[in-house]
Formats: sequence, C-alpha cells, structure tokens
Amino acid sequence: MISVTLKDLSLIFEASPSVFSPHSVDAGTLAMLSVTEFRPTDKVLDLGCGYGVVGILAAKILGMDKVVMCDISQQAVDCARQNAILNHVPDIDIRLSDGFKEIQDKTFTLILSNPPYHADFSVPKHFIEGSFQKLELGGKLIMVTKRLDWYKNKLVSVFGGVKVYEINGYFAFLAEKRAESVKKRQKPPAKLSKKLQSKYKK
Repeated sequence: MISVTLKDLSLIFEASPSVFSPHSVDAGTLAMLSVTEFRPTDKVLDLGCGYGVVGILAAKILGMDKVVMCDISQQAVDCARQNAILNHVPDIDIRLSDGFKEIQDKTFTLILSNPPYHADFSVPKHFIEGSFQKLELGGKLIMVTKRLDWYKNKLVSVFGGVKVYEINGYFAFLAEKRAESVKKRQKPPAKLSKKLQSKYKK
C-alpha cells in the first residue's frame, strides 16, 4: 500500500508489480504535479494513467465528472479502478485505450501524461499530436520525461511554444493550444497545386 499526500490531500494506492512504479509514486509524476494547477472549470484527461495517481487526485479536487483516465494496460486500468474506489471517487471514467483510440472527446482543458520511455518516439509523438486535437482552445498539455531536446522540439512544432521546468532530473513541459497554432496547422502545404489549395479556403 502506498500512502502519499498530494496538494494537501491524503491518498492511498495499491499497485500490481507489473504496473509502472508499484512501490512509490514516481518522481516524474511528482515533478509534473508540482507545476500543475487544477482550475474549477477544468476537464482533465490522465493519458497513460497507470494505477491512477494523477486522475484520482484530479477527481478529488474537481469532481469525478471532470476526469477521464486511460491506459493501454488492462492491469493498470484494473488497478486504477480499484484505487478510485479506495479513494472514494468510484465513478471516474477509466478506459482501456491505446493512446487516444477510445477517446473521442475534444473538450479537454488539461491533459497530463508521463509517457513511457521507449527507444523510439512513436508513443510520445502520438500523445503530443493527439493532445493538440483533443484540447479546447486555451487548453494545456503537461508532460514529464527525462529527455529534453526531442520533446521540446516536437512540442514547439505542434503547439508553437512550450515552457520547460527542470525538476529533480526530470523535464516538465507545459504547452498551450493557441489560436495562431491552430491556424498554422490548418494552412495547406506550400507545394500543393492551386486547385488543391482552394479546397482549404472553403
């Protein structure tokens, strides 16, 4: 059993040995939460929720109806559902989903993610590009990793900018979906024919 106090709330978690960081709350998650502010109007997605620390905390602060949690691992989802019950927020929407595949909503104001560290960047690429699509205008993605350059460059290319916080050996990234970035991503590629470019103007 893991006991932890986050944002002045006492929480308890149980985790399977096969789920990430089963003996204590991961330092990267703590770093991410240290730069996260939950607002009363937020709708939160805990992307890659593991056994549920971030989403359950968000639900305790905002209410169960303001939070969606998902993970590709059935064991993680099962643990998260059990931990939601343990922490008296049993009705959180917790889904088995490979990234955004089972997430249709595009009205999130805050997406939080501590992505898996893979040799390639296919998962964080999907997370970053998908987050831009699923956030409302003005919504924020907060992501934590141990790597800097690729994530910083990718977030800037998608969101148009990013704030970076270095905390205890981790990098927490905060990117906001802004109108100018949406317009930029809607522009047709320069090499398209005039006929194809005209379709973008309709």
